Amino acid sequence: MASLYLAGDLARQLNLGTDAVAGSVVTFGGEEARHAVSVARVRIGEKISLGDGAGLVVSGPVLSIDDGVVSVTVESSSLDPATLPELWLVQALAKGDRDELAIQAATELGAAGVIPWAAERSVSRWDGPKADKGRERWASIVREATKQSIRSRIPVVEPMMSTAAVAKLAGVILVLEPTATVTLTAVPLDADRITLVVGPEGGIAPRELETFLSAGATIVRLGPEVLRTSTAGPAALAVLNARLARW
Repeated sequence: MASLYLAGDLARQLNLGTDAVAGSVVTFGGEEARHAVSVARVRIGEKISLGDGAGLVVSGPVLSIDDGVVSVTVESSSLDPATLPELWLVQALAKGDRDELAIQAATELGAAGVIPWAAERSVSRWDGPKADKGRERWASIVREATKQSIRSRIPVVEPMMSTAAVAKLAGVILVLEPTATVTLTAVPLDADRITLVVGPEGGIAPRELETFLSAGATIVRLGPEVLRTSTAGPAALAVLNARLARW
């Protein structure tokens, strides 16, 4: 399978207002080109895919590698519209790399966006400058996961949110809680946006659950097992993908 690299100016290079896409030559440089040449050892003639992270992906053989710039001859292209309903993951900050594992898998499973949540029981804290650094770290993770899974769209990484802010999000909000009586397979999915909320290692605090319920969220469970914070979100996304007939 062809490797995917990202170039934000891809749409401009192709001038998508015309039909003359196949046979065009597009280029990319910077860190993406350095990785392609030095790490992946891409060679002239090798077929790769190039995307803009916003739905456009083109594929074709490498035409040239010159002074840190890679040129690709376009053989095929696709412009994928955003899929509705959008699936979002609100992931509570967690110790170690568990929250990072969750958003990496969520990206591979088609999440439209991820939101870091400062839950009451979160051991990890993004205080002060750590909030910006943490968001940048998450953005890097979802970007790399997008390329690995050859997705046409990079998920949005929102700034860290409080419980009150999460409760006010638009669309359907589904809060994963092992003690809930309603299952994820039973809730209606009639909205343009569905947001899954996953708590930290110690679970979601009772007053946080009350805040979500008061705002109209639905408390749901996946099954009889209690999943880790790193696996609950991806497992729920897999269920939703199946329910929405995307798989």
